[in-house]
Amino acid sequence: TCGTKMSRGRADSQSSLGPDDEVMPYSDDETDDELDVSSEEEPDEPPGAPHPPVEAKPSDMGWKVKANDRPYHHLPEFQKKVFLCIKKSRYSGNAIKTYKYNILTFLPLNLYEQFKRAANLYFLALLVLQIIPDISTLPWYTTLIPLVVVLGVTAIKDLVDDLARHRMDKEINNRKCEVLLDGRFQESKWRNIQVGDVVRLKKNDFIPADILLLSSSNPNSLCYVETAELDGETNLKFRMGIRVTDERLQEERQLAEFDALIECEEPNNRLDKFTGTMLWRKERYPLDLDNMLLRGCKIRNTEECHGLVIFAGADTKIMRNGGKTRFKRTKIDELMNYMVYTIFVLLILVAAGLAIAHTFWYEDIGSKAWYLFDAKNQGSSYRGFLSFWGYIIVLNTMVPISLYVSVEVIRLGQSKFINWDLQMYFTEKDTPAKARTTTLNEQLGQIEYIFSDKTGTLTQNIMQFKKCNIAGRSYGDPTTVEGVALDRGRPVDWSWNQYADRKFTFMDHSLVACVRSRKDKDATEFFKLLSLCHTVMVEHKDGDLVYQAASPDEGALVTAARNFGYVFLSRTQDTITIKEMEQENTYEMLALLDFNSDRKRMSIILKFPDGRIRLYCKGADTVIYERLSPKSRHKETTQTALDVFANATLRTLCLCYKDISSDEYLAWSRKHKEAQVTNSDREGALDSVYEQIESNLMLIGATAIEDKLQDGVPETIASLAKADIKIWVLTGDKKETAENIGYSCSLLTDDMQIHYGEDVNEKLRLRQGNRRNEPATVRRGKKNPAKPFFPEPGKNALIITGGWLNEILYEKKKKRRRLRLRRLGKRPPSSSPQDGQPMDDWEKEMRQIDFVDMACECEAVICCRVTPKQKANVVSLVKKYKKAVTLSIGDGANDVNMIKTADIGVGISGQEGMQAVMSSDYAFAQFRYLERLLLVHGRWSYIRMCKFLRFFFFKNFAFTLVHFWYSFFSGYSSQVAYEDWFITLYNLCYSSLPVLLVGLLDQDVNDKLSLKFPKLYLPGQQGALFNYRNFFISLFHGIFVSLTIFFIPYGAFLQTMGQDGEAPSDYQSLAVVTASSLVFAVNLQISLDTSYWTFVNCFAVLGSIAIYFGIMFDIHSSGIHVIFPSAFTFTGAASNALRQPYLWLTIILTVGISLLPVICIQFLHKTIWPSVGDKV
Repeated sequence: TCGTKMSRGRADSQSSLGPDDEVMPYSDDETDDELDVSSEEEPDEPPGAPHPPVEAKPSDMGWKVKANDRPYHHLPEFQKKVFLCIKKSRYSGNAIKTYKYNILTFLPLNLYEQFKRAANLYFLALLVLQIIPDISTLPWYTTLIPLVVVLGVTAIKDLVDDLARHRMDKEINNRKCEVLLDGRFQESKWRNIQVGDVVRLKKNDFIPADILLLSSSNPNSLCYVETAELDGETNLKFRMGIRVTDERLQEERQLAEFDALIECEEPNNRLDKFTGTMLWRKERYPLDLDNMLLRGCKIRNTEECHGLVIFAGADTKIMRNGGKTRFKRTKIDELMNYMVYTIFVLLILVAAGLAIAHTFWYEDIGSKAWYLFDAKNQGSSYRGFLSFWGYIIVLNTMVPISLYVSVEVIRLGQSKFINWDLQMYFTEKDTPAKARTTTLNEQLGQIEYIFSDKTGTLTQNIMQFKKCNIAGRSYGDPTTVEGVALDRGRPVDWSWNQYADRKFTFMDHSLVACVRSRKDKDATEFFKLLSLCHTVMVEHKDGDLVYQAASPDEGALVTAARNFGYVFLSRTQDTITIKEMEQENTYEMLALLDFNSDRKRMSIILKFPDGRIRLYCKGADTVIYERLSPKSRHKETTQTALDVFANATLRTLCLCYKDISSDEYLAWSRKHKEAQVTNSDREGALDSVYEQIESNLMLIGATAIEDKLQDGVPETIASLAKADIKIWVLTGDKKETAENIGYSCSLLTDDMQIHYGEDVNEKLRLRQGNRRNEPATVRRGKKNPAKPFFPEPGKNALIITGGWLNEILYEKKKKRRRLRLRRLGKRPPSSSPQDGQPMDDWEKEMRQIDFVDMACECEAVICCRVTPKQKANVVSLVKKYKKAVTLSIGDGANDVNMIKTADIGVGISGQEGMQAVMSSDYAFAQFRYLERLLLVHGRWSYIRMCKFLRFFFFKNFAFTLVHFWYSFFSGYSSQVAYEDWFITLYNLCYSSLPVLLVGLLDQDVNDKLSLKFPKLYLPGQQGALFNYRNFFISLFHGIFVSLTIFFIPYGAFLQTMGQDGEAPSDYQSLAVVTASSLVFAVNLQISLDTSYWTFVNCFAVLGSIAIYFGIMFDIHSSGIHVIFPSAFTFTGAASNALRQPYLWLTIILTVGISLLPVICIQFLHKTIWPSVGDKV
């Protein structure tokens, strides 16, 4: 059925129903300011109508550089105002600065950044309150010590980071380079290079700034660069000098006299684009990216080269790309902040209640009791007011200060666990997994949607030439020399060809025989095209040819041609040399019409040794078929072959040629040269010139390349689907290829009903029509839930192309149409709501919501032929309307946008280079590791973090609310229930370690089981382990424990006698007993909650209790009291109180009662309502 469905989809897409699937909607790079000049041919103008001259906008060419003329760049016209009257040159120097602080600004700036956190500010305010003597109930050090520890730890971390940056900057700015000064080359530091300097670079040098290549020691001023630092690609790219500078600027003397003026675009961050012109000796020459050496690249295979500095320092493209990264926060972060605000409100309410109580108490009792007279004549309401602030200070520990630091520590630890995980380490490439951010780990346990790129992410991005179709006949299946099909063939033996690449396997012997006999003209033409029409660079290493290709597809095709006897040997700026079977031929390259994502094809115009001119072109079938000559043969047969190849998940290209007369070429060449030096929209101008020559092409055949799936992809996808994670694949590939990849990686299964763009559009239009016809009162209501789009049972899948996506989401480029109409002087007709355009923004939004709802009802969604920008749009739609946690995973520069948009971005360090990894949050080498990252690390991180937060809030409530109960017996006078030092150290030493370790090490089930039962992942998606319900449970748990901890000792102390005949019922003994009970209760409670015991946990629990007693006996000793009599007032309290067995029994009773209910509840839970994890 698959085939029939295909052909039907195909026929539909080419009828006039809607947008043609195969045409890319619009290029992603067009920012709005570049759209001013439409880059398409206007179909509605009569041919030959003169275009109105397009005036170049001043912003296009606002950058002027004069060679060997430093003073020129400091002229007043190049100054820009910096501050009030201080002016500075707009050309930046070449020194770079990536650090944040210097010696003077470190403290103020760092503190300012830290006090942006609400919690830190709150503690600073508390500190100020504690210094005011009238209110101060606790000495200032109880807040200062924790605050200083917290700020200090963070500041030290920032300082270490920044010192590393300082060191890097220093090293880079002091690198050496040769600069032409006073007529000769002198060594100079990078930081002293200025715009307009001529520099000399040697082999393996890093390039110090963005430089225009003038000449090099290679013939034709070729210069090879490795761009690993820019985009991570390790293959060599070539750059070349313009012919005129190559001829006239080789000697030092000539370079010193060079005085050209360069006009080019302002500094920007587009790595793939540069336009400019050089004015020299009254001539203008075009400059583009091929003439530029960008900072951060490295010179290779070139002994030395000379260049002119265009952009320096902060203006260079690599520095412009450093851009602000979006700050990502997790859901739990936001919840945590809301909870801190909730606690703060609670705190104010409690303090206000107690203050009012104090006012009444003072009226009734305090003012009448002679023994409470304090000689201050303050009214009761004023005392109540003071008591309010006093209680805010006493109860401040409800708002946890160490919470933020502990959370940072936990996240850091979890990131290290990801980095250390050997099961996510890829041995072949020696790449471990890397957590590049430390703030998102627990979000990995809550993912609901994954957006994945296809090429290089699901597949390996290693291409192999598998099949081809030449003149309507397909080759590539195992056959004999005579062309008889076999079931299992043996690979072709290439020993007759000394240049063959031994790793290349091909099963079809008939094609080899056909090519070697040279009888079939089409076959020879086919491989000649493959060996000539490309941008591959060649290196000769130890008598072997090594091809450096910009894309793996190209490398595969050139290698195939090489094995069939058409060997690409070398190229210069304007020639290509190949070996055809036995003889070498050199072809003159007249023009290279480069590939880009809009054109989807590349052409080359060659002058053959015998003088005829021919254009060779290779590209995607859709763009080629539109441009074929009516006389071209084999269209239908090739089309069926293409469909067969696409069904076998192969990537296809069509090859064609065209013979050009010399007159035709000369006429075209003039237009081409004009287009090359236009300043305004150079790309658009070139595109339209290219269109003119690439027409009436003759089809030769088609190639099919296989891109293998990565290991373990189908299993990973299946197990993530079990965990209820929905996977969307967003790719630039053809619909058929994408669909078949979907089947082969078990994303689509046979029992799914597949819906395409057209029926989706239809369904959405119906829904919208219904909505328009409903009365306004009904439709605005959010109450009535939407009906499902697919009422019939069964699984659904959605396959949709970029064109339909725009249509459905109304992302039509209205701007283009408006511009075209404006240029023709017509007004656009007012659009009626019938033509599928929205009436207003509300409708557009509803349409988007409908689409997202519909897509989310499907098990799988595949979007093909989408631009990088659309990828990001799809992600943000789901994020916006589903409020779901999204993750995108990709491997190339085209996925960067999507990786930055999603809540979590994962980069795959594969074939494509490092750009995806540079902007990602997590990086690893294989798609299959995603399963472990989410189901093991993500799930554990989430569970640990939730457990940690629940417990943290609990221990602080249990600790603080004792003051509240105590206040009923102390006249609400904001008297403290514990000793001051206990309050200071409780969160730092006595109760923090065990909780931290649970946050770092706890696992409810081990990793094998986590992977075996993906269902365990569900609680994270629902956010079930930490939400307001859990928070209030923690609150009530804390209230209960604080009640027992206060009232049991209080009851025990009411009427007692000690052993020695005195009652131990003094305030200090009570404080010691409650404090000891609290430390025991909290540490034992955390042991109940720990589900994974290690030696460290055990040590921490016992250690915390031991530290508590050790420190307490020290603080209560008489020695320390003698030194600081005012600060340490509890002399001997502990040793006295803890001598009484009666009080030890009280402590045991208190702890027992506070833990018993919890044990019972846990037991009941596990027996009656076990969670999935408990069952496992």
